[in-house]
Amino acid sequence: MTPAHPTPVTVVGIGADGWPGLPAVSRAALTDAEVIVGGPRQLALLPADCAGERVAWPSPLRPAVPALLDRHRGSRLAVLASGDPMFYGIGRTLTEIAGADALRVLPHPSSVSYACARVGWPLEGTETVSLVGRPADRLAAVLHDGRRVLVLSAGADTPATVAALLTDRGFGPSRMTVLEQLGAESEAAYAGVAEDWTHPPGDALNVIAVDCLRAPDALRLGAVPGLPDAAYEHDGQLTKRHVRAATLAALAPAPGELLWDVGGGSGSIAVEWMRTHPSCRAYTVERSPERAGRITRNAARLGVPGLHVVTGAAPAALAELPPPDAVFIGGGLTAPGLLDACWEALGEGGRLVANTVTLESEALLADRYRRHGGDLTRLSVAHAVPVGGFTGWRQAMPVTQWSATKTAGVGRS
Repeated sequence: MTPAHPTPVTVVGIGADGWPGLPAVSRAALTDAEVIVGGPRQLALLPADCAGERVAWPSPLRPAVPALLDRHRGSRLAVLASGDPMFYGIGRTLTEIAGADALRVLPHPSSVSYACARVGWPLEGTETVSLVGRPADRLAAVLHDGRRVLVLSAGADTPATVAALLTDRGFGPSRMTVLEQLGAESEAAYAGVAEDWTHPPGDALNVIAVDCLRAPDALRLGAVPGLPDAAYEHDGQLTKRHVRAATLAALAPAPGELLWDVGGGSGSIAVEWMRTHPSCRAYTVERSPERAGRITRNAARLGVPGLHVVTGAAPAALAELPPPDAVFIGGGLTAPGLLDACWEALGEGGRLVANTVTLESEALLADRYRRHGGDLTRLSVAHAVPVGGFTGWRQAMPVTQWSATKTAGVGRS
């Protein structure tokens, strides 16, 4: 981390309304600054009274920040940010690099606040998804019938991209309102239905308000683990819905945690782990390149394109992965050293869950249960099927599941 800047860096939020929309304290900070850093569009909003040296952000931005702060150490430095600097803005980067004590942040209303004011949506009940520098597939994770979503656009083409994604994911009837240049005199808006979207690209500075409406024939995806099996592309290597829900309950994901999904198959455990919270992360390890590609497609379609897919055989493929908070083993339990490698990778409080349907792997799990404790469970699911003119039960293969939490001194031998 770069040492704190001796003179606090003033981070000034500015909107599309430019200088006239700034309060007196923000204007004074910019007028007094010896160096002003910002994007070309933001710098162009300042009057000649802001006589400090103007420095445009280089690209890529984040790697350049430490050197830029060092170069202007001791100067009265101001940084321009769009809207609220701490809401998907440069404020987060500066805080992580220089520390909060090195900053003085003067926020401006965010584009989200303006957008909610224009469409009459309560801010606290509206989902926000940023597509600035992020894949559009992220939007799929928050699509639910009746929900309101604000999309922070990456540019003029984003509304058409969003319309196409909504239509592809079964939300074609959703109404979209594009709000351009929010807060400026040139502010404008236009609307339409996603599946009938014909508007040409407009202004690059826009926010999209999406009133989600699911098509009647679209597959319904809930907000908790246990999505329908039909939500996944697979070749039979899929942790089925009811067992998947029980497995995620045992893994107990929490915000910010990291999962290793070993023997990914179709990636369903890792995908639904990440869907529980936007900050949840996962690596899935799959030895088959064909299945690895399938996992990548499932992750994108279900709104978690950030899932890391590692093609290789465990335990060797685990060596370079960051330490996990939880591990799921869905395949390859009999690989020499796999269970031990996964257990050793966990820190105190980490969870390991392993599922199997074979007697050989079940014996391994029974041994680990004896040594480490936890829960050894047999999951049995049966489905009603036609039997002639009647109905009977068809039993799926029972799944043996071992789950354990690693604590100091755990283990019985």
